[in-house]
Amino acid sequence: MEGTIRCGANYVPLSPISFLERSAVVYRDRLSIVYGDHVKFTWRETHQRCLKLASSLHSRFRISPRDVVAVLAPNIPEMYELHFAVPMAGAVLCTLNIRHDSKMVSTLLKHSNAKLLFVDYEFIDIAKGAIEIMSKSTATMPQIVLIPDSGKLPAVPKSEFLEYEAVLAMGSLDFEIRRPDDECDPIALNYTSGTTSNPKGVVYSHRGAYLNSLAAVLLNEMRSMSVYLWTVPMFHCNGWCLTWAVAAQGGTNVCLRVVTGKGIFECISRHQVTHMGGAPTVLNMIINAPAMERLPLPGKVTVMTGGAPPPSQVVFGMEQLGFDVCHAYGLTETYGPGTVSTWKPEWNELPLETRAKLKSRQGVNHLGLEEVDVKDPVTMKSVAWDAKTIGEVMFRGNTVMNGYLKDTRATQEAFKDGWFRSGDLGVRHSDGYIELKDRSKDIIISGGENISTIEVESVLFRHPAVLEAAVVGRPDDHWGETPCAFVKLKDGYELSGDELIAYCLNNLPRYMAPRTVVFQELPKTSTGKTQKFVLREQAKAMGSLPSREKSKL
Repeated sequence: MEGTIRCGANYVPLSPISFLERSAVVYRDRLSIVYGDHVKFTWRETHQRCLKLASSLHSRFRISPRDVVAVLAPNIPEMYELHFAVPMAGAVLCTLNIRHDSKMVSTLLKHSNAKLLFVDYEFIDIAKGAIEIMSKSTATMPQIVLIPDSGKLPAVPKSEFLEYEAVLAMGSLDFEIRRPDDECDPIALNYTSGTTSNPKGVVYSHRGAYLNSLAAVLLNEMRSMSVYLWTVPMFHCNGWCLTWAVAAQGGTNVCLRVVTGKGIFECISRHQVTHMGGAPTVLNMIINAPAMERLPLPGKVTVMTGGAPPPSQVVFGMEQLGFDVCHAYGLTETYGPGTVSTWKPEWNELPLETRAKLKSRQGVNHLGLEEVDVKDPVTMKSVAWDAKTIGEVMFRGNTVMNGYLKDTRATQEAFKDGWFRSGDLGVRHSDGYIELKDRSKDIIISGGENISTIEVESVLFRHPAVLEAAVVGRPDDHWGETPCAFVKLKDGYELSGDELIAYCLNNLPRYMAPRTVVFQELPKTSTGKTQKFVLREQAKAMGSLPSREKSKL
């Protein structure tokens, strides 16, 4: 309107930096971080540490706005602090997957043009290997800052690398925070997990991180001063934006270097944990933990799961233990959670199995995302809400990435026709809830029939001997391809492939039942997603089923 200013005279660019500043006042003496037996910080201390670290980045390392600062570390306090300190210095945080080898780390450091690399002591050899690879090219090599762990520092000369606390000590509390000029300025660079292809650099904005953090607070029903256990890697989508969300509510971050069933139960009991998260593999770890490792829950523990569709029986198993499962769905490109399977109280009266199936749906867009839909990828028309018509899941809103770093073509393809195309195939139920059927690359087409690997895997998971399962297509001279199941059994169980196939034939249409079963460890990304492209290569190498084996089916 005439005479007004864009967003008003008091417009301030949105940024999650403000969450830390507020908590440093409101929750100043409340615990912000606990780690092991000795590390404890309050929100006032965390704010001061982040301020000094940001100051040091600016004065000691000459980090300028939009420069990239990388970190290779697990869920430790320093990793959490960097989520605030780096953007406070005006820079862009790039969290690297700790499962990457030196070659991949060097590739990502070159692609991101990172000026500085913080490295946890456990991964220093990976970092040194990456720098050695980079030294053979014309790439500018980042400086390294070592993050030691008291009492566990390996044999690295003290003079070889600057250490984290020394860098922090160089900073000043008088540092003036470098806030974004535009809330759409980048705050983070996240590389996709590479489940289907080479990782791509996904650019997050201050605005998107702010909004998705608040959405995470809401969909987790996270009250002020909640206690959050870090079982989601902070390097994956910035911990689904919970790194910033916990600060928004003045919660306590319980850091856990290595995720185990025993460690999870001990932390929950010791610190009165109220919230945590994890892929279905983490939930599987919890429900299959030995009885001697399980401890009674001190109260309600909300678990947000995502990263892969959770089998209904896994949801059922968690709720039997007393956990409240919140199912969210999204991608790296949507800052992690984009939808949530919002629960309705009338469903509480339904049978447990039915409730678990409802909760395992991907649901509806959360409050921070404008739109999610299932569309025909060619006509762009929305599919019928009949739970049958398959289309591609698409997103539109403020919590969708800015784009892929240095890849204009991939960005344009991803946003073709004005929607972000996820590559996930799904249906829409009559109540508007979305349910995934498969990745577009994972659908098996056998004799002209489309087979959802998710549906086949759900049946496999129901067998009492099966711990993990993944299904891919195996080449077939007659049918084109047939389902091939890769399975890991629970400890102490024995099962033959023929027995498992017979089980599937009793619970699935004949054409959907696996024709091949392979018992082995399943390759995974660090976030718990099964690397199906690896399994597809294995199945491809098997070739077509011999005729004599086909005749049995």
